[in-house]
Amino acid sequence: MLEQHQWWKNLLLKISAGIIFYTIIPLPYLNELDFRGVARLASTVGLIIGIILGLLDTGMNYVGIPVLTRSALVVIIWIAITGGLHLDGAMDTADGLAVGDQDRRLEVMVDSATGAFGAMAAIALVLLKITALTDISDNRWLVLMAACGWGRWGQQVAIARYPYLKPTGKGAFHKQAIRSYKDLLPGLLLLLGLSGLVWLMDKQQLFLAIGMIVAGSAIATFTAAWFNYKLGGHTGDTYGAVVEWTEALFLCILTAF
Repeated sequence: MLEQHQWWKNLLLKISAGIIFYTIIPLPYLNELDFRGVARLASTVGLIIGIILGLLDTGMNYVGIPVLTRSALVVIIWIAITGGLHLDGAMDTADGLAVGDQDRRLEVMVDSATGAFGAMAAIALVLLKITALTDISDNRWLVLMAACGWGRWGQQVAIARYPYLKPTGKGAFHKQAIRSYKDLLPGLLLLLGLSGLVWLMDKQQLFLAIGMIVAGSAIATFTAAWFNYKLGGHTGDTYGAVVEWTEALFLCILTAF
């Protein structure tokens, strides 16, 4: 019994560390938090963010807020919950990729000033998410959970599969936390379970459940591979870019279902 209690305590401490690292959600200060392994729980944190967004969306729908306004508010809150962490990475990555000289790309990405390509990337991501959400009328809370979860699973794929390009930085200890494909399994099983929940709730939604799995895993894997192809590896900024583009493209694909 004592060992089981300790296991749950350690799990809650790890999840708390992940929430504090990846979001601005206020949690009480805990002395025992260890942030070195937060990357292993990124998908779990994504699902938690998705639950919050889904509850907010459901509440706004209950009071009669139109779907377009509701979708815009959800995306704004989405950015706010993460403190713009991933969107900032997507913007820096876009600025870096706009540079023709490959040797200068990392230098540009480190620069805190936002360039034109970074601004355009942010606008594109926000527009894609708002318009796609507007076109999704059913199971929005499940779709939001899936988008947040698959986005962060894509980050885990990038960490596990590709080299880290900088000797230091926030992304460096992510690379140390995820050393093999085995570390991808917990997040993948959670996301498979979420799709299974869609099917259990409505047996006619089998096509949607399968579509969520195929689209989520394919887009997450593709975006991680694409940024590696363009840069020869990943940084903390590209991890954020993988999250953002996976979320946006996943929502776009889900409009077809």
